[in-house]
Amino acid sequence: MAADDTAGRTPEPEPSASAGSDASESSEAPGREAQIIGGSETTIGSAPWMAQLWYYDDTTGIGFFCGGSVVSPTKILTAAHCVDKNSYDWGRYGAVVTGTDQLPTAVYNDDGSLNHMDYHGGTVTQLSRQWNHTSYNEAKIDNDIAVLTLRAPVKATPIKMTTSTDTASYAAGTKARVYGWGRTSSTSDDISQTLKTAEMPVVSDTTCANFWGDYFIKGHMVCAGKPSGGTDATTTASCNGDSGGPLVWNNRVIGVVSWGVTDCVYQGAYPVFAKVSNYVGVTQPRVDDTNISRDDKADVFLREKSTGTGYVRDSGGSSLASRESLNSYGSWKGYNLVQQTDLNRDGYQDYVLRRSSDGDVFWRRYVPSTKTWTTSQIFDNWTTRTRILTPGDVTGDALPDLLSVDSAGALWIYPGKGTGSFATRVKVGTGWNQYNAVLGHGDFTGDGKADLIARTKTGSNIYLYKGNGKSGTGAFAARIKVRSNWSGFNALVTPGDVSGDGRADLLARTTGGTLYLYKGTSKATSEIFSSRVSLGTGYGQYDLLG
Repeated sequence: MAADDTAGRTPEPEPSASAGSDASESSEAPGREAQIIGGSETTIGSAPWMAQLWYYDDTTGIGFFCGGSVVSPTKILTAAHCVDKNSYDWGRYGAVVTGTDQLPTAVYNDDGSLNHMDYHGGTVTQLSRQWNHTSYNEAKIDNDIAVLTLRAPVKATPIKMTTSTDTASYAAGTKARVYGWGRTSSTSDDISQTLKTAEMPVVSDTTCANFWGDYFIKGHMVCAGKPSGGTDATTTASCNGDSGGPLVWNNRVIGVVSWGVTDCVYQGAYPVFAKVSNYVGVTQPRVDDTNISRDDKADVFLREKSTGTGYVRDSGGSSLASRESLNSYGSWKGYNLVQQTDLNRDGYQDYVLRRSSDGDVFWRRYVPSTKTWTTSQIFDNWTTRTRILTPGDVTGDALPDLLSVDSAGALWIYPGKGTGSFATRVKVGTGWNQYNAVLGHGDFTGDGKADLIARTKTGSNIYLYKGNGKSGTGAFAARIKVRSNWSGFNALVTPGDVSGDGRADLLARTTGGTLYLYKGTSKATSEIFSSRVSLGTGYGQYDLLG
Protein backbone atom coordinates (compact mmCIF):
# COMPACT_ATOMS: atom_id res chain seq x y z
CA MET A 1 0.00 0.00 0.00
CA ALA A 2 1.25 3.45 -0.85
CA ALA A 3 1.46 6.08 1.85
CA ASP A 4 -1.03 8.88 1.63
CA ASP A 5 1.59 11.52 1.03
CA THR A 6 3.04 9.94 -2.09
CA ALA A 7 1.45 9.33 -5.44
CA GLY A 8 3.18 5.99 -5.86
CA ARG A 9 3.53 3.82 -8.92
CA THR A 10 2.04 0.33 -8.87
CA PRO A 11 0.69 -1.63 -11.80
CA GLU A 12 -1.81 -3.53 -9.67
CA PRO A 13 -4.88 -2.07 -7.96
CA GLU A 14 -3.48 -2.14 -4.43
CA PRO A 15 -5.32 0.15 -2.03
CA SER A 16 -3.84 3.49 -1.03
CA ALA A 17 -5.27 5.63 1.75
CA SER A 18 -7.09 8.62 0.42
CA ALA A 19 -6.54 10.73 3.47
CA GLY A 20 -3.68 13.15 3.70
CA SER A 21 -1.41 15.02 1.41
CA ASP A 22 2.11 16.26 2.14
CA ALA A 23 2.31 19.65 3.69
CA SER A 24 5.96 19.91 2.73
CA GLU A 25 8.55 18.03 0.73
CA SER A 26 10.05 16.48 3.85
CA SER A 27 6.73 15.45 5.32
CA GLU A 28 5.28 12.01 5.73
CA ALA A 29 1.61 11.23 5.53
CA PRO A 30 -0.31 9.10 7.94
CA GLY A 31 -0.38 6.27 5.47
CA ARG A 32 -3.62 6.91 3.59
CA GLU A 33 -4.73 9.81 1.32
CA ALA A 34 -7.24 11.00 -1.25
CA GLN A 35 -8.52 13.98 -3.25
CA ILE A 36 -11.05 14.69 -5.95
CA ILE A 37 -10.34 14.06 -9.61
CA GLY A 38 -13.16 15.27 -11.78
CA GLY A 39 -16.09 17.07 -10.21
CA SER A 40 -16.24 20.84 -9.89
CA GLU A 41 -15.30 23.70 -7.59
CA THR A 42 -17.78 24.68 -4.89
CA THR A 43 -18.10 27.29 -2.17
CA ILE A 44 -18.04 27.15 1.62
CA GLY A 45 -21.63 28.41 1.50
CA SER A 46 -22.62 25.09 -0.07
CA ALA A 47 -20.57 23.08 2.41
CA PRO A 48 -20.20 25.27 5.55
CA TRP A 49 -19.20 22.28 7.66
CA MET A 50 -16.00 21.53 5.71
CA ALA A 51 -12.76 21.65 7.68
CA GLN A 52 -9.08 21.63 6.70
CA LEU A 53 -6.82 19.58 8.97
CA TRP A 54 -3.18 20.70 8.99
CA TYR A 55 -0.46 18.78 10.80
CA TYR A 56 3.22 19.62 11.06
CA ASP A 57 5.69 18.33 13.63
CA ASP A 58 8.83 20.46 13.37
CA THR A 59 10.76 17.99 15.53
CA THR A 60 10.37 15.16 13.04
CA GLY A 61 9.46 16.94 9.80
CA ILE A 62 6.22 14.98 9.54
CA GLY A 63 3.47 17.04 7.96
CA PHE A 64 0.31 16.30 6.02
CA PHE A 65 -3.16 17.55 5.13
CA CYS A 66 -6.57 15.92 5.62
CA GLY A 67 -10.19 16.91 5.35
CA GLY A 68 -12.89 16.72 7.98
CA SER A 69 -16.47 17.65 8.87
CA VAL A 70 -17.67 19.94 11.64
CA VAL A 71 -20.25 17.77 13.44
CA SER A 72 -20.47 20.03 16.52
CA PRO A 73 -18.98 23.46 17.25
CA THR A 74 -15.97 21.81 18.92
CA LYS A 75 -15.87 18.46 17.09
CA ILE A 76 -14.38 17.35 13.77
CA LEU A 77 -15.22 13.98 12.22
CA THR A 78 -12.35 12.60 10.14
CA ALA A 79 -10.40 9.44 9.31
CA ALA A 80 -8.41 7.48 11.89
CA HIS A 81 -5.39 7.29 9.61
CA CYS A 82 -5.22 11.08 9.86
CA VAL A 83 -5.41 11.07 13.63
CA ASP A 84 -3.72 7.83 14.78
CA LYS A 85 -2.87 8.51 18.43
CA ASN A 86 0.16 6.24 18.23
CA SER A 87 1.77 8.42 15.57
CA TYR A 88 0.47 11.97 15.81
CA ASP A 89 0.01 14.54 18.57
CA TRP A 90 -2.70 16.82 17.21
CA GLY A 91 -2.93 18.86 20.39
CA ARG A 92 0.66 20.00 19.92
CA TYR A 93 1.25 19.96 16.18
CA GLY A 94 -2.18 20.23 14.56
CA ALA A 95 -4.59 23.00 13.59
CA VAL A 96 -7.99 23.16 11.92
CA VAL A 97 -9.17 25.80 9.46
CA THR A 98 -12.91 26.34 9.01
CA GLY A 99 -15.14 28.87 7.29
CA THR A 100 -13.35 29.06 3.93
CA ASP A 101 -13.27 27.19 0.64
CA GLN A 102 -9.67 28.27 -0.04
CA LEU A 103 -6.45 26.80 1.26
CA PRO A 104 -4.18 29.28 3.09
CA THR A 105 -1.68 31.23 1.01
CA ALA A 106 1.52 32.93 2.08
CA VAL A 107 1.94 36.70 1.74
CA TYR A 108 5.59 37.79 1.46
CA ASN A 109 7.49 41.03 2.06
CA ASP A 110 9.52 42.67 -0.70
CA ASP A 111 12.68 41.00 0.62
CA GLY A 112 11.10 37.58 0.30
CA SER A 113 10.44 37.06 4.00
CA LEU A 114 7.05 35.83 5.13
CA ASN A 115 4.68 38.61 6.15
CA HIS A 116 1.65 36.56 7.11
CA MET A 117 -0.65 33.74 6.05
CA ASP A 118 -3.89 34.65 4.31
CA TYR A 119 -6.66 32.33 5.47
CA HIS A 120 -9.21 33.85 3.08
CA GLY A 121 -11.76 34.58 5.77
CA GLY A 122 -11.27 31.28 7.52
CA THR A 123 -10.67 30.66 11.21
CA VAL A 124 -7.68 28.78 12.61
CA THR A 125 -8.39 26.75 15.74
CA GLN A 126 -6.05 24.65 17.85
CA LEU A 127 -6.96 21.24 19.21
CA SER A 128 -7.25 19.92 22.75
CA ARG A 129 -7.50 16.19 22.20
CA GLN A 130 -7.91 13.41 19.66
CA TRP A 131 -9.71 10.10 19.48
CA ASN A 132 -9.45 7.38 16.88
CA HIS A 133 -11.37 4.13 16.86
CA THR A 134 -9.77 1.82 19.38
CA SER A 135 -9.80 -1.01 16.83
CA TYR A 136 -8.34 1.02 13.98
CA ASN A 137 -6.21 -1.31 11.87
CA GLU A 138 -3.55 0.52 9.86
CA ALA A 139 -2.67 -2.49 7.72
CA LYS A 140 -6.28 -3.10 6.64
CA ILE A 141 -7.33 0.57 6.88
CA ASP A 142 -10.26 -0.76 8.90
CA ASN A 143 -12.36 1.13 11.47
CA ASP A 144 -11.00 4.28 9.84
CA ILE A 145 -12.95 6.82 11.90
CA ALA A 146 -11.82 9.53 14.32
CA VAL A 147 -12.95 12.65 16.19
CA LEU A 148 -10.86 15.71 16.98
CA THR A 149 -11.84 18.13 19.76
CA LEU A 150 -11.17 21.84 19.27
CA ARG A 151 -10.01 24.13 22.06
CA ALA A 152 -12.77 26.61 21.26
CA PRO A 153 -16.08 26.39 19.36
CA VAL A 154 -16.18 27.49 15.73
CA LYS A 155 -18.95 29.34 13.93
CA ALA A 156 -19.13 26.85 11.08
CA THR A 157 -22.54 25.26 10.67
CA PRO A 158 -22.30 21.60 11.75
CA ILE A 159 -23.52 18.69 9.66
CA LYS A 160 -25.21 15.67 11.18
CA MET A 161 -23.90 12.14 11.03
CA THR A 162 -26.32 9.58 9.69
CA THR A 163 -28.05 7.22 12.09
CA SER A 164 -27.18 3.63 13.00
CA THR A 165 -30.41 2.36 11.42
CA ASP A 166 -29.96 4.18 8.12
CA THR A 167 -30.16 1.89 5.11
CA ALA A 168 -31.61 4.24 2.48
CA SER A 169 -28.35 6.19 2.20
CA TYR A 170 -26.47 3.05 1.23
CA ALA A 171 -28.81 1.78 -1.47
CA ALA A 172 -26.98 1.25 -4.75
CA GLY A 173 -27.31 4.32 -6.94
CA THR A 174 -27.91 6.82 -4.12
CA LYS A 175 -26.44 10.08 -5.44
CA ALA A 176 -24.09 11.08 -2.65
CA ARG A 177 -21.45 13.82 -2.92
CA VAL A 178 -17.85 13.92 -1.78
CA TYR A 179 -16.00 17.11 -0.80
CA GLY A 180 -12.32 17.92 -0.45
CA TRP A 181 -9.16 19.79 -1.42
CA GLY A 182 -7.26 16.74 -2.59
CA ARG A 183 -5.34 15.92 -5.73
CA THR A 184 -7.04 16.78 -8.98
CA SER A 185 -4.81 14.74 -11.25
CA SER A 186 -3.22 11.30 -11.20
CA THR A 187 0.00 12.78 -12.61
CA SER A 188 0.53 15.55 -10.06
CA ASP A 189 0.77 15.55 -6.29
CA ASP A 190 -0.61 19.10 -6.12
CA ILE A 191 -3.81 19.51 -4.16
CA SER A 192 -6.63 21.87 -5.04
CA GLN A 193 -6.49 25.47 -3.82
CA THR A 194 -10.29 25.61 -3.95
CA LEU A 195 -12.79 23.21 -2.39
CA LYS A 196 -14.10 20.67 -4.87
CA THR A 197 -17.10 18.37 -4.92
CA ALA A 198 -18.28 15.50 -7.08
CA GLU A 199 -21.33 13.32 -7.30
CA MET A 200 -20.46 9.78 -6.22
CA PRO A 201 -23.27 7.23 -6.61
CA VAL A 202 -23.22 4.62 -3.86
CA VAL A 203 -22.07 1.19 -5.03
CA SER A 204 -23.48 -2.09 -3.75
CA ASP A 205 -21.36 -4.15 -1.39
CA THR A 206 -21.34 -6.98 -3.92
CA THR A 207 -19.97 -4.79 -6.70
CA CYS A 208 -17.38 -3.30 -4.41
CA ALA A 209 -16.27 -6.70 -3.11
CA ASN A 210 -16.03 -8.06 -6.64
CA PHE A 211 -13.35 -5.49 -7.40
CA TRP A 212 -11.55 -5.22 -4.06
CA GLY A 213 -11.90 -8.76 -2.79
CA ASP A 214 -10.72 -9.23 0.80
CA TYR A 215 -9.57 -5.60 1.02
CA PHE A 216 -13.23 -4.61 1.31
CA ILE A 217 -14.80 -5.27 4.72
CA LYS A 218 -18.57 -5.37 4.45
CA GLY A 219 -20.38 -3.33 7.08
CA HIS A 220 -17.29 -1.28 7.93
CA MET A 221 -16.80 0.19 4.46
CA VAL A 222 -18.84 1.48 1.56
CA CYS A 223 -17.82 2.23 -2.04
CA ALA A 224 -19.07 5.15 -4.10
CA GLY A 225 -18.51 6.53 -7.58
CA LYS A 226 -18.45 5.14 -11.05
CA PRO A 227 -15.61 2.75 -11.92
CA SER A 228 -12.47 4.70 -12.73
CA GLY A 229 -11.68 4.94 -16.42
CA GLY A 230 -7.88 4.73 -16.25
CA THR A 231 -7.25 8.42 -16.99
CA ASP A 232 -8.08 11.78 -15.42
CA ALA A 233 -10.50 12.55 -18.24
CA THR A 234 -12.48 9.36 -17.68
CA THR A 235 -12.50 9.33 -13.88
CA THR A 236 -14.39 11.04 -11.08
CA ALA A 237 -13.00 9.94 -7.74
CA SER A 238 -11.65 11.02 -4.38
CA CYS A 239 -7.87 11.07 -4.24
CA ASN A 240 -4.89 11.85 -1.97
CA GLY A 241 -5.60 14.82 0.30
CA ASP A 242 -9.34 14.16 0.48
CA SER A 243 -8.87 11.71 3.35
CA GLY A 244 -11.15 12.31 6.29
CA GLY A 245 -13.58 14.39 4.25
CA PRO A 246 -17.28 13.57 4.05
CA LEU A 247 -19.46 11.59 1.68
CA VAL A 248 -22.81 13.39 2.03
CA TRP A 249 -26.38 12.52 1.19
CA ASN A 250 -29.59 14.09 2.44
CA ASN A 251 -27.61 16.64 4.48
CA ARG A 252 -25.90 13.95 6.54
CA VAL A 253 -22.44 12.41 6.54
CA ILE A 254 -22.78 8.80 5.42
CA GLY A 255 -19.11 8.09 4.71
CA VAL A 256 -15.60 9.30 5.51
CA VAL A 257 -12.99 9.29 2.73
CA SER A 258 -10.68 6.39 3.57
CA TRP A 259 -8.74 4.75 0.74
CA GLY A 260 -8.50 3.92 -2.94
CA VAL A 261 -6.03 2.93 -5.64
CA THR A 262 -2.66 4.60 -5.96
CA ASP A 263 -3.02 7.67 -8.20
CA CYS A 264 -6.79 7.18 -8.02
CA VAL A 265 -7.61 6.35 -11.65
CA TYR A 266 -6.81 2.62 -12.03
CA GLN A 267 -9.40 1.28 -14.44
CA GLY A 268 -12.47 -0.21 -12.77
CA ALA A 269 -11.56 0.88 -9.23
CA TYR A 270 -13.94 2.41 -6.71
CA PRO A 271 -13.01 4.79 -3.84
CA VAL A 272 -13.71 3.36 -0.39
CA PHE A 273 -15.23 5.19 2.59
CA ALA A 274 -15.70 4.36 6.26
CA LYS A 275 -19.40 3.56 6.68
CA VAL A 276 -20.63 6.12 9.20
CA SER A 277 -23.84 4.29 10.16
CA ASN A 278 -21.67 1.52 11.58
CA TYR A 279 -19.67 3.91 13.75
CA VAL A 280 -22.26 6.32 15.16
CA GLY A 281 -22.42 4.27 18.35
CA VAL A 282 -18.76 4.95 19.11
CA THR A 283 -18.40 8.42 17.58
CA GLN A 284 -21.51 10.07 19.06
CA PRO A 285 -20.26 9.72 22.67
CA ARG A 286 -17.06 11.48 21.55
CA VAL A 287 -19.11 14.30 20.06
CA ASP A 288 -21.33 14.77 23.10
CA ASP A 289 -18.69 14.34 25.83
CA THR A 290 -18.62 17.77 27.46
CA ASN A 291 -17.63 17.64 31.12
CA ILE A 292 -16.34 19.98 33.78
CA SER A 293 -12.63 19.21 33.33
CA ARG A 294 -12.93 19.07 29.51
CA ASP A 295 -11.30 15.66 29.10
CA ASP A 296 -13.10 12.57 27.81
CA LYS A 297 -14.57 11.44 31.16
CA ALA A 298 -17.74 12.73 32.78
CA ASP A 299 -17.25 14.25 36.24
CA VAL A 300 -19.53 14.24 39.27
CA PHE A 301 -21.28 17.30 40.69
CA LEU A 302 -22.00 17.33 44.44
CA ARG A 303 -23.65 19.88 46.72
CA GLU A 304 -22.83 19.77 50.39
CA LYS A 305 -25.98 19.67 52.50
CA SER A 306 -24.70 21.74 55.41
CA THR A 307 -23.13 24.65 53.49
CA GLY A 308 -24.79 24.62 50.05
CA THR A 309 -21.33 24.59 48.44
CA GLY A 310 -21.10 23.02 45.00
CA TYR A 311 -18.20 20.69 44.29
CA VAL A 312 -16.83 18.68 41.39
CA ARG A 313 -14.90 15.44 41.63
CA ASP A 314 -12.94 14.80 38.46
CA SER A 315 -13.24 11.29 37.06
CA GLY A 316 -10.17 9.13 36.77
CA GLY A 317 -12.08 6.38 34.97
CA SER A 318 -12.69 4.08 37.94
CA SER A 319 -12.09 6.59 40.72
CA LEU A 320 -12.79 10.20 41.59
CA ALA A 321 -10.25 12.88 42.43
CA SER A 322 -10.47 15.11 45.50
CA ARG A 323 -13.36 17.51 45.43
CA GLU A 324 -12.94 21.06 44.14
CA SER A 325 -15.28 23.94 44.90
CA LEU A 326 -17.49 25.32 42.12
CA ASN A 327 -18.62 28.42 44.01
CA SER A 328 -16.80 30.63 41.53
CA TYR A 329 -19.45 29.51 39.01
CA GLY A 330 -22.19 31.09 41.14
CA SER A 331 -24.22 30.14 44.20
CA TRP A 332 -25.67 26.63 44.43
CA LYS A 333 -27.92 27.43 47.39
CA GLY A 334 -31.68 27.57 46.99
CA TYR A 335 -31.94 24.94 44.24
CA ASN A 336 -33.48 21.47 44.43
CA LEU A 337 -32.15 20.12 41.13
CA VAL A 338 -28.87 20.33 39.22
CA GLN A 339 -28.27 18.63 35.86
CA GLN A 340 -25.06 18.64 33.84
CA THR A 341 -25.44 19.33 30.13
CA ASP A 342 -24.22 21.44 27.20
CA LEU A 343 -27.31 23.09 25.80
CA ASN A 344 -25.48 25.24 23.24
CA ARG A 345 -22.93 22.58 22.25
CA ASP A 346 -20.01 24.96 22.65
CA GLY A 347 -17.84 22.36 24.35
CA TYR A 348 -18.16 23.92 27.81
CA GLN A 349 -20.07 22.29 30.65
CA ASP A 350 -23.49 23.84 31.37
CA TYR A 351 -25.96 23.29 34.19
CA VAL A 352 -29.73 23.23 34.44
CA LEU A 353 -30.98 24.25 37.90
CA ARG A 354 -34.43 24.52 39.46
CA ARG A 355 -35.05 27.07 42.21
CA SER A 356 -36.78 25.67 45.28
CA SER A 357 -38.85 28.75 46.11
CA ASP A 358 -40.82 29.10 42.87
CA GLY A 359 -39.83 26.24 40.55
CA ASP A 360 -38.18 28.52 38.02
CA VAL A 361 -35.58 26.71 35.88
CA PHE A 362 -32.26 28.31 34.97
CA TRP A 363 -29.41 27.70 32.57
CA ARG A 364 -25.94 28.35 34.00
CA ARG A 365 -23.23 28.53 31.36
CA TYR A 366 -19.69 29.65 30.71
CA VAL A 367 -19.10 32.59 28.37
CA PRO A 368 -15.66 32.11 26.74
CA SER A 369 -15.40 35.69 25.45
CA THR A 370 -15.57 37.14 28.97
CA LYS A 371 -14.34 34.04 30.85
CA THR A 372 -17.26 34.38 33.23
CA TRP A 373 -20.32 32.37 34.25
CA THR A 374 -23.84 33.64 33.70
CA THR A 375 -27.24 32.34 34.79
CA SER A 376 -30.45 32.96 32.84
CA GLN A 377 -34.01 31.72 33.25
CA ILE A 378 -35.36 29.22 30.72
CA PHE A 379 -38.66 28.01 32.29
CA ASP A 380 -41.15 29.51 34.70
CA ASN A 381 -42.80 27.81 37.70
CA TRP A 382 -41.89 24.16 37.25
CA THR A 383 -42.59 23.35 40.89
CA THR A 384 -44.91 20.48 39.99
CA ARG A 385 -42.51 18.82 37.57
CA THR A 386 -41.52 15.58 39.28
CA ARG A 387 -38.59 14.91 36.97
CA ILE A 388 -36.34 17.15 34.87
CA LEU A 389 -33.54 15.57 32.86
CA THR A 390 -31.01 16.46 30.16
CA PRO A 391 -30.17 13.20 28.35
CA GLY A 392 -28.64 14.79 25.25
CA ASP A 393 -30.02 14.51 21.72
CA VAL A 394 -33.26 12.56 21.98
CA THR A 395 -34.90 13.67 18.73
CA GLY A 396 -32.04 12.89 16.33
CA ASP A 397 -31.30 16.43 15.15
CA ALA A 398 -27.86 16.60 16.82
CA LEU A 399 -29.05 19.21 19.31
CA PRO A 400 -29.43 18.59 23.07
CA ASP A 401 -32.97 18.30 24.38
CA LEU A 402 -34.62 18.63 27.79
CA LEU A 403 -37.30 16.30 29.17
CA SER A 404 -39.70 16.60 32.09
CA VAL A 405 -42.43 14.59 33.81
CA ASP A 406 -45.43 16.61 34.94
CA SER A 407 -47.61 16.04 38.01
CA ALA A 408 -50.01 13.86 35.99
CA GLY A 409 -47.18 11.53 34.95
CA ALA A 410 -46.84 12.68 31.34
CA LEU A 411 -43.36 12.75 29.80
CA TRP A 412 -42.60 15.76 27.60
CA ILE A 413 -39.72 16.49 25.23
CA TYR A 414 -38.56 20.08 24.85
CA PRO A 415 -36.59 20.00 21.56
CA GLY A 416 -33.41 22.02 21.97
CA LYS A 417 -32.44 24.72 19.49
CA GLY A 418 -28.77 24.69 20.45
CA THR A 419 -29.06 28.17 21.96
CA GLY A 420 -30.42 27.40 25.41
CA SER A 421 -33.95 27.84 24.09
CA PHE A 422 -36.48 25.22 23.06
CA ALA A 423 -39.16 24.51 20.51
CA THR A 424 -42.74 23.70 21.45
CA ARG A 425 -42.90 20.73 23.76
CA VAL A 426 -43.98 17.31 22.45
CA LYS A 427 -45.74 14.66 24.51
CA VAL A 428 -44.14 11.23 24.65
CA GLY A 429 -46.69 9.41 26.76
CA THR A 430 -48.21 8.95 30.20
CA GLY A 431 -47.67 6.64 33.17
CA TRP A 432 -44.27 7.99 34.11
CA ASN A 433 -45.43 8.77 37.64
CA GLN A 434 -44.89 5.08 38.46
CA TYR A 435 -41.17 5.88 38.70
CA ASN A 436 -39.29 7.57 41.52
CA ALA A 437 -36.33 8.16 39.22
CA VAL A 438 -36.17 8.97 35.50
CA LEU A 439 -32.73 9.88 34.26
CA GLY A 440 -30.23 9.57 31.46
CA HIS A 441 -27.21 11.19 29.89
CA GLY A 442 -26.06 9.66 26.63
CA ASP A 443 -26.27 6.28 24.97
CA PHE A 444 -26.58 3.11 27.06
CA THR A 445 -27.06 0.72 24.12
CA GLY A 446 -24.26 1.58 21.71
CA ASP A 447 -26.34 2.83 18.79
CA GLY A 448 -25.54 6.53 19.16
CA LYS A 449 -29.01 7.50 20.42
CA ALA A 450 -29.82 8.90 23.85
CA ASP A 451 -31.63 6.48 26.19
CA LEU A 452 -33.44 6.72 29.52
CA ILE A 453 -33.18 4.77 32.77
CA ALA A 454 -36.16 4.59 35.17
CA ARG A 455 -36.75 3.03 38.61
CA THR A 456 -40.23 1.94 39.73
CA LYS A 457 -41.69 3.09 43.03
CA THR A 458 -43.01 -0.41 43.63
CA GLY A 459 -40.31 -3.07 43.60
CA SER A 460 -37.51 -0.61 42.82
CA ASN A 461 -36.90 -2.28 39.46
CA ILE A 462 -34.70 -0.64 36.85
CA TYR A 463 -35.92 -0.29 33.27
CA LEU A 464 -34.18 0.81 30.10
CA TYR A 465 -36.02 2.94 27.56
CA LYS A 466 -34.01 2.67 24.37
CA GLY A 467 -34.02 5.86 22.32
CA ASN A 468 -35.19 5.81 18.71
CA GLY A 469 -33.83 9.23 17.72
CA LYS A 470 -37.37 10.52 17.22
CA SER A 471 -39.78 12.93 18.86
CA GLY A 472 -43.25 12.28 20.26
CA THR A 473 -44.71 8.86 20.99
CA GLY A 474 -42.02 7.11 18.98
CA ALA A 475 -39.13 8.60 20.95
CA PHE A 476 -38.46 5.44 22.95
CA ALA A 477 -38.88 1.72 22.43
CA ALA A 478 -40.82 -0.49 24.84
CA ARG A 479 -39.09 -0.68 28.20
CA ILE A 480 -36.68 -3.48 29.07
CA LYS A 481 -36.19 -4.64 32.65
CA VAL A 482 -32.46 -4.63 33.44
CA ARG A 483 -32.29 -4.79 37.26
CA SER A 484 -34.49 -5.88 40.17
CA ASN A 485 -34.92 -4.42 43.69
CA TRP A 486 -32.62 -1.43 43.79
CA SER A 487 -34.31 -0.15 46.94
CA GLY A 488 -30.96 0.08 48.73
CA PHE A 489 -30.00 3.16 46.75
CA ASN A 490 -31.33 6.62 47.67
CA ALA A 491 -29.77 8.43 44.71
CA LEU A 492 -29.18 7.46 41.08
CA VAL A 493 -27.06 9.72 38.87
CA THR A 494 -26.17 9.62 35.16
CA PRO A 495 -23.41 12.18 34.51
CA GLY A 496 -22.47 10.54 31.19
CA ASP A 497 -19.39 8.51 30.33
CA VAL A 498 -17.56 8.46 33.67
CA SER A 499 -15.13 5.70 32.69
CA GLY A 500 -14.09 7.30 29.39
CA ASP A 501 -14.75 4.22 27.26
CA GLY A 502 -17.46 5.83 25.14
CA ARG A 503 -20.37 4.21 26.99
CA ALA A 504 -22.85 5.93 29.29
CA ASP A 505 -22.51 4.94 32.94
CA LEU A 506 -24.64 5.11 36.07
CA LEU A 507 -23.79 6.07 39.65
CA ALA A 508 -25.77 4.78 42.62
CA ARG A 509 -25.51 5.88 46.26
CA THR A 510 -26.48 3.53 49.09
CA THR A 511 -28.45 4.64 52.12
CA GLY A 512 -25.16 4.34 54.01
CA GLY A 513 -23.46 6.92 51.77
CA THR A 514 -21.30 4.64 49.58
CA LEU A 515 -21.18 5.67 45.92
CA TYR A 516 -20.85 2.97 43.25
CA LEU A 517 -19.99 3.23 39.57
CA TYR A 518 -21.88 0.92 37.21
CA LYS A 519 -19.98 1.01 33.94
CA GLY A 520 -22.10 0.71 30.82
CA THR A 521 -21.66 -2.26 28.49
CA SER A 522 -23.87 -1.08 25.59
CA LYS A 523 -26.04 -4.19 26.06
CA ALA A 524 -29.78 -3.67 26.20
CA THR A 525 -30.19 -6.59 28.62
CA SER A 526 -29.68 -7.44 32.27
CA GLU A 527 -25.97 -7.14 31.43
CA ILE A 528 -26.34 -3.42 30.68
CA PHE A 529 -23.83 -2.67 33.47
CA SER A 530 -20.65 -4.44 34.44
CA SER A 531 -19.78 -5.29 38.06
CA ARG A 532 -19.99 -2.24 40.25
CA VAL A 533 -16.91 -0.33 41.41
CA SER A 534 -16.88 1.53 44.73
CA LEU A 535 -16.03 5.23 44.46
CA GLY A 536 -15.82 5.63 48.21
CA THR A 537 -17.91 6.43 51.26
CA GLY A 538 -19.12 9.62 52.91
CA TYR A 539 -21.42 10.70 50.08
CA GLY A 540 -24.36 11.01 52.49
CA GLN A 541 -23.22 14.58 53.24
CA TYR A 542 -24.41 15.71 49.81
CA ASP A 543 -28.06 16.51 49.08
CA LEU A 544 -27.67 17.04 45.33
CA LEU A 545 -25.71 14.87 42.92
CA GLY A 546 -25.60 15.50 39.20
